[in-house]
Amino acid sequence: MNSLVWRVEHVTEVDSTNDVVAQRAREGEAEGLVLVADHQSRGRGRLGRTWDAPPGSALLCSVLLRPAFGEDQAQWAVGAVALSARAALARFGLASDLKWPNDLLVGDAKIAGILAELVATPSRGVVVGLGLNLSDSPPDVGATHLSHHVETVPSARELLDVVLEEMSARRAWLDTSDGLAHLAAQYREALVTIGQYVVVHQREGSWAGIARDVDAVGRLIVEGDDGERVVAAGDVVHLRADR
Repeated sequence: MNSLVWRVEHVTEVDSTNDVVAQRAREGEAEGLVLVADHQSRGRGRLGRTWDAPPGSALLCSVLLRPAFGEDQAQWAVGAVALSARAALARFGLASDLKWPNDLLVGDAKIAGILAELVATPSRGVVVGLGLNLSDSPPDVGATHLSHHVETVPSARELLDVVLEEMSARRAWLDTSDGLAHLAAQYREALVTIGQYVVVHQREGSWAGIARDVDAVGRLIVEGDDGERVVAAGDVVHLRADR
């Protein structure tokens, strides 16, 4: 059992919780720092997109981890937080699925996003940001929020406490090969992307295929007309469920 103690700090507004925690990591902050904000003025999603939510309408937080794994395995930090958030939602009565690489879905609608950033420090850190819609969601982007699905919506802090409780049960898995294998098995089981016909959008173009699996470092394996490709980064759009 991991003995890590989470140190939660709260701010009313911040540019980006990930940026603040990353800077604290560079300054030598120990693992376990959690920064939660009521509002982010420059919150980020994948590929530099903005993540904006009305103040108090979402759980917006970042966690500092210092796992023993290699820098090519940062996707498993995303996986650990995503699985913990998924388990927390289930405890409040909402079932959800994971979408590769970093989204939580309810049906086809996004309820949460996770973003990990490696921080170069003497003891390498990984900052994992979580944005989860509680009472509002961006319009016209296929998103949803918790209050649309459950009668009693927890506060951001109540939900965060449960996410961190679930994360405590998974943190030690990031330090060993057996733990990572166990985490990967849970991740695959929750990953609704596997078995889907998908379109992959990357900087060099777009292509389609069937998502078959994730590899040992969490990259998506997609089988297209010209064989299998390994996707480390890109936007993946689900077109059809085959499983």
